[in-house]
Order: sequence, then C-alpha cells, then structure tokens
Amino acid sequence: MSDVVRVDIQDQVARVEINNPPVNATGQAVRQGLLDAVAQIEQAGANAAIVYGAGRTFVAGGDISEFGKPPQLPHLPDVYQAIEDSSVPWIAAVHGTTLGGGFELAMACAFRLAQKGTRFGLPEVNLGLVPGAGGSQRLPRLIGVDAAIDLATTGKMIDADELQELGGLDGIFEGDPLEAGLAFAADLPARPTKVSARDVAPVGSDYFAQKHAEIKKRAKGQSSPLDNLKAIEWAATLPFTEGQPKERQLHLDLRDSTQSQALRHVFFAERAVSKPKAIEGGTPIEINTICVVGGGLMGAGIAFACLQAGYRVILIERDDDAAKAGQDRIAGLIEGGIKRGKISDEKAVKLRSALSVSSDYAASASADLAIEAVFEDLAVKQAVFQSLAAHMRNDAILATNTSYLDPTDIFQGIQNPARFIGLHFFSPAHIMKLLEIVKLPTTSKDVLATGFDLGKRLRKVGVLSGICDGFIGNRILSAYRRQADYLLMDGCTPRQIDRAMRDFGMPMGPYELQDLTGLQIAWANRKRQAATRPAEERYVRIGDLLCEAERFGQRSQKGWYQYEEGDRTPQDDPFVTDLITEEAARAGVTRRDFTDQDIVDRLMAVMINEGALIVEEGVAERDLDVDLVKIHGYGFPRWRGGPMHYGEQIGIDKVKQAMADVAAQSPNSWRVAGRLS
Repeated sequence: MSDVVRVDIQDQVARVEINNPPVNATGQAVRQGLLDAVAQIEQAGANAAIVYGAGRTFVAGGDISEFGKPPQLPHLPDVYQAIEDSSVPWIAAVHGTTLGGGFELAMACAFRLAQKGTRFGLPEVNLGLVPGAGGSQRLPRLIGVDAAIDLATTGKMIDADELQELGGLDGIFEGDPLEAGLAFAADLPARPTKVSARDVAPVGSDYFAQKHAEIKKRAKGQSSPLDNLKAIEWAATLPFTEGQPKERQLHLDLRDSTQSQALRHVFFAERAVSKPKAIEGGTPIEINTICVVGGGLMGAGIAFACLQAGYRVILIERDDDAAKAGQDRIAGLIEGGIKRGKISDEKAVKLRSALSVSSDYAASASADLAIEAVFEDLAVKQAVFQSLAAHMRNDAILATNTSYLDPTDIFQGIQNPARFIGLHFFSPAHIMKLLEIVKLPTTSKDVLATGFDLGKRLRKVGVLSGICDGFIGNRILSAYRRQADYLLMDGCTPRQIDRAMRDFGMPMGPYELQDLTGLQIAWANRKRQAATRPAEERYVRIGDLLCEAERFGQRSQKGWYQYEEGDRTPQDDPFVTDLITEEAARAGVTRRDFTDQDIVDRLMAVMINEGALIVEEGVAERDLDVDLVKIHGYGFPRWRGGPMHYGEQIGIDKVKQAMADVAAQSPNSWRVAGRLS
C-alpha cells in the first residue's frame, strides 16, 4: 500500500485518500499510488471509488520541484486516463483548492462534488506552462471554450458556485468530503459520457484570431497565455486523442523555456523571501491597534490596508481639517471597494467602526504600532516621532515610511531603539504588493519578525532591506534613471528609450513613468543628494531644467512629453528635443546612434550592477530579494524573473561587457560590483 495514497474498500465503495502534505501535490509517489489504486479497485469489483484529499485541501497542483528534471513514470496523463477509462466510476470529492493537476484529476473522474467555497483553477500559465495532463483539452469539453480560455490564459480561480453554474460540478456539499462522497455513491446516477469524449461547442471562424489579438495585448510579452490559447484551440478543432498528446509535448517543451524558468524562480523566491536569516529566532509581537500618522494618499492607503487586515486603526493628522480630509479619503476607498464588489455592506460597517481620527497625538496611547506617513522631510518626521514617543508605551513599535532618508536620523533621541523599524510602502499602498522592511542596527529580531508578520497579514510581499540611500528599490531606480539620462545626452530621445524598455517588458519607460509620477519627486531627491555627489561624477541637468520651466509631467500637461487636455497619450515636444541638443552641445558631447538593444543592455547592466552592490554591501541578503523588489514595486516583468535572474540567464560575461561599455561612456561615474569587474 502507498504511503501517500491509501485505499480502503467497504461495502463495494472504495475510499481513496491522497495524503501528501502540505498540499497533496501530484509527485511521483502520488501518481504511482493512484495508478495502483485503479488496478486494486477494479480487481476488487467495487461499484464506485471516492477520491479525496487529507488535510486542508484536495490537490493544489503538481510537484514543481520535479520540473527541470526528466519526467518520472508513471506520467500524469496516463494516470488520469486510467481513472477516466476505469470500469469503476470515480467520484472526486474536493475541498480547499483544486488547482492544476488537482483540477485535471477531478475532470478525469466520472463525477465531481465540491465543498462550498472550494476554489478551482489552472495556474500553469503563471509558471510559463500549459497544463500537462489534459487540462486544456478536458476543460472546454466540460465548461465551454469561453470559460476555459478565461481560466487557462489568466490563471484566475473560481469558486464552486461559479463552476457549478458553468456545468462543471455534479453537486456542492457542506461538511466532510468523504461523507459527501459516500452519500452520493449510495444513490449513484447513471454514468455520464467521459469528459474527454464530449463535443466542444463550435465557435466562429475568426474566434481564435480575435482572442489571440486580445490576449497578446494583455500578456505584454509573456508567451504562456498565448500557448494556453493555442492548446484550447486544439481542443476545439481536434479529437482528444490528438489534442492531449500535443498539449503534453508543449508542456514538456515549455518546462525548459527561459520564461518558465524565470517564473518558477519567482514562485520559489516568493516563498523564501519572508524567511531571511535576520529574523531567525525572532517571535512576532501581537499587534491589535495601529496608529497611522498622515492622512494623505499614502497614509490613507496604509490605513485602509490595515483596516482590511482586521486591525483597529487610529489616524492622526496635524489639525481637525486635515484629519477630516484623511477620514474622507479612507471612506472613499471603502466606497470604491463596495462598488467593485470587493467589500460587502456588512464588512464596510466593520471597517468604519474600526477607524478613529484625531488631531491629538494623545490618541496614539493605545496603539501597539505607529506608522509615520508624512512629507519626506527629516525635521517633520523627527517631530512626529517625538510626539508619538511622548504618548505611546515605551515598548510600542515605531515605524517610518520614508523612501530615502536614513531612519537612524529620523529616530534620533527616542528611547528604546530596539523598537524602531522602517516600513516602506509603495503607492497606492492598499494595492501595491511590495513592502520594504528596513532593519536598523538597533532593531530587535522580534520587531523585525513583527514587520514580516504585518506584511503577511496585509497580503504584501515583505522584503528585508538594510539602510542606504533609497534602500533597495529606489537606489536601483536612481541608477537606472541616471544611465537613461546619459543615453539621452549621448544620442537617444525619450521616445526611443521608453519604447525599448516597453518592448523589453516594462509597463512604462523611464520618461513616461516620470511624467506619470511627477518630475518634481526625482528633482527634490537630486537636490538632496547634491551635497554628497562626487565632483567627478557625470551629471545631466535636463530634468532639472524641465522642472525649472514648471514642466512637472502629466498634471501640468508638460514634462518629458506634452499632453492634450484629458488625454494621457504622450506627444513628442520640440522644446524637449531642442533642450537635449542644446545641453549636449554645451557639454561638448558628440551625439551618436544607439540601437534599442544597446539601450536595453546598458540599462539592465546598471540595474544588475546596483543590485549586486546592494547584496555585496549586505543591504539585501540575497539576489532574490532584489528581484522581488523590482517585480512587485516597479513593474519589472515577472516573466523575466527580476534583474538578477535575468543577468544569470543571459550570462554574466554579457552583463560584464555591457557594464564596461556603461563605465566607458561615463568615466568616473560608476562603481562596478565585484562580480562584474
């Protein structure tokens, strides 16, 4: 008998339990156990077999650790075909999450029952893959082409009620899966046509061409959504016996693709990132009430995220009018959630009741954690924490949301430095997943562990950072923008640079992004850095001149581009191109041509170089921390795996050469990381 698949036959009904914690993944032992179970149950002459999962879920997918290795027998498609072809009808009684190989197993069964609230999906697309055990071929036959495309090309999940409406379930139950399966088997309906033998409803002649154009635009360079569309088209145009082998071969081919390798890297990185060495031995401190200081866009977003996570929130502003404005912003976020169907009326009442606002710092006395989210000014932030420290418990955690400033300066003069931490949220704070958790030299392990626990409860990706100017993300962004300015000065246009980086997979190029967020933000940072900038470092002042001309981006309708009223489409502006030419002539620069690949190579080289320096200096513990910061905070294409993974994929020698070109282009302006020198 298998250790992970247990078969118990009573009264001619087989109970097949999959027990492969934590998520009952379909590794080799499970596959072999299921195949053995088919033979055992048939030999016993059972009338029905009920397959269910032990623990908190049914089967949440395949064993990803097996990917990248030669497939081991038995192959999953063969196992599921044996279940579907068995003379004994199998009943899938599922609960928890039924994803990937788990959903494919359910579709291979004669009947499907689901506990209310069970979630279903084919997430292979998020790993750069198509299903490998008939998922793309059975799903259109079960629920129709439209719904199958929606699930397979996006990786989205649907619940049991939705799947039943689509015709994918034979029943929904509450309570124990095995008991539900036994009750169903006691009055077993006539066995339906196997899913693989069902017809697919026909679609129009141009249906898949239209879907291809739609999905290609949405995918933004990721190939797996289109691969999944192709597989579903096979289901619609070929018999299962032809489509399923094609799906399997495509699945195996994609396992070795650079995109799948990158996406699997991110998958594992997201599971490792919350366990840095720095929190080993630390225990999270219980947090019930959070004080947020500052009710602007950032503070309101932080407060709303904390409310949604179940915390009581106290919002403090500088005066009553500002406090009321902050309260209104949070109320607007709650109303927006109601309109989008994300927040029920009942939950909205709870969120509102958990929020209090004040202009008096004495209101912070009951808080376990305070998060400052005020203007990026050292004196202002210092004053906030002096006021908080005067009213809060001596052991209450104090957190700054600073983007660039040194937290040790911000907390200067405050007692009990073990409780200090940086919690750098990204705007909009209630949406963006990244949370940089900044460790000060004095931060205790328990406080640091609390930061990661908070990030988890807020459903964010918490990444540990040490202290440096800009921490991980903004430090790399600064280097990226600086090299873009060098390319601009030496021969490129904003349009060419933006196009090259969008074609690479970035949601926006550096100049489009500055126009969106506002040029004044980077300008203020450059002015702050001026006193410590090395005299020999090359400096391009074009962005400064645009700000001095009050060209701050989209809000002023002029920045690196110009904009029509009510239209965010960037239009080239002769003022900018003339300014670039004039500045190059003033500096004695002979402008030359750069290809789009030159632009990508040099901009990626400086990102990788800065990331390597950050790891060398101990600001980040691992390359994966850098990768996740750029993916979740700055829109780096997930399917490229982050800048550090991308550098490994293209080869360190290529990155070295590109960084050498960067250094030669702007002498005395770059410090090259050890691994690139």
